Amino acid sequence: MLLLLLPATTVMALGLWGLDRQGSIWQDEAVTYDMAHRTPEALWATLDGADAVHGLYYLFMHGVFACWDGGLIALRLPSVLAMALAACGVGLLGRWLAGPAAGGMAGLIFALWPTIQRYAQEGRSYALVTAAIVWATVCLVRALVSSERRWWVSYALLSTTACLLHEFAVLAFVAHGVTLAWLKAPRSLARGWGIACSCVLLALAPLVWVSLGQTGQVAWIEVSLAGDVSGYLLLVLVGLLCRTLLRRGAAIGRWPYAKRRVPLDQVALPLVVFPPGLLLLASLVKPLYVDRYVLYSLSGVSLLAGAACISLWQSVRRRPARVGLAAVASLAAVTLLVPVGSHLRSASSRSDDATAVAAAVQELGAPGDGVIFLPQSRRVWMLRTSPASLGMTDLALAQTPASSHTLFGIELAGDVIADRLVASTRVVVVRDREREALETSDQDRRKRAVLSSTFTPCRSRTVESARVTVHARPGFC
Repeated sequence: MLLLLLPATTVMALGLWGLDRQGSIWQDEAVTYDMAHRTPEALWATLDGADAVHGLYYLFMHGVFACWDGGLIALRLPSVLAMALAACGVGLLGRWLAGPAAGGMAGLIFALWPTIQRYAQEGRSYALVTAAIVWATVCLVRALVSSERRWWVSYALLSTTACLLHEFAVLAFVAHGVTLAWLKAPRSLARGWGIACSCVLLALAPLVWVSLGQTGQVAWIEVSLAGDVSGYLLLVLVGLLCRTLLRRGAAIGRWPYAKRRVPLDQVALPLVVFPPGLLLLASLVKPLYVDRYVLYSLSGVSLLAGAACISLWQSVRRRPARVGLAAVASLAAVTLLVPVGSHLRSASSRSDDATAVAAAVQELGAPGDGVIFLPQSRRVWMLRTSPASLGMTDLALAQTPASSHTLFGIELAGDVIADRLVASTRVVVVRDREREALETSDQDRRKRAVLSSTFTPCRSRTVESARVTVHARPGFC
């Protein structure tokens, strides 16, 4: 039991360490915060046009904030708890399939993984999805061992929850199907899995139908050969190396806890290979791959690595050699994880910091100044701290995000924005050059035209991907 509690306790300790991230919040979390503070009616109306894929998570977070509006801590604490639950599930799977020591080690590796630490501290759905998929895998293994119907019911409920939290959780079904095929499961077990999958897909179908009309929201995704593909191949290589080590040590299938044809590698390896691999293949048609969308695949790597570590430990017979191996492993872990952990809890660890952007606008601007965003989606940086709260005017805004049931609000017509700009003396411009190239509109073209012809840049500040610049009429800088 202690070996199961250790991973969960580790995730909790690491998750609570620097949970407020120095007051910083990145754009996706800012959207979560804003959406979770809307009424259920307004939230439902918004999801009809945007972010339907995150609808269940926003509704859940609305309930969290209704119980306790604890700011950034309340925003991120559910992710910490969910990831602790996921670590416990990884440890339990490892215990059943490879023994107590392997289970504890697998859960600990999962808990210490930097990517897991990152998303345990983010106000997004990925930690909850990971926990649901891990425990669905637990139910799958129990169903394979016991053939009891209740485990298939639990599997279906957890899988439905995961898929409604994020659609790409459905890719875990492929990994589970490969596990059943690899095990040559009896027809009765395959039928139970098929019925469970059918129920989940039926529940997911309406969400898929709505989200197909919102694919423009993922137009920003670009799959990198050097980063995304090589990272996936590296994880697969690690998984295969661990499996080879286990095979050579005659570990797989011979542990006392590996019951009824459920070897650890046949559960873990498909999770490593298929969900991210299929998403990468789909990205050949339309770029969709982002590692956090298939975060749960790290549970498979952790299971293989944990069992491989214990197998290696048991293969070392001499005590001095074991002491040396433990010392080297501990030193490597501290050397690698402490700097990474400190960085993950800093304000600069994310691609942007909405808190810092709002602070830069306040410091560079002054009450009475106008504010515009280029492109208009960059209004996301000031969802928590609106220009109006700083005594400034959002010159392009016709309807706020909440009143218009949109993510970033509705802007005035281009000519109206141009007239309001011309009537201003000073304007604070918040822009993202990369997004400007991807998101074009008549409003943004008119903003740029008036700025270049009428105003002079005075002073600027770069905040991660944001550039905040004060523009003024000649002589008013």
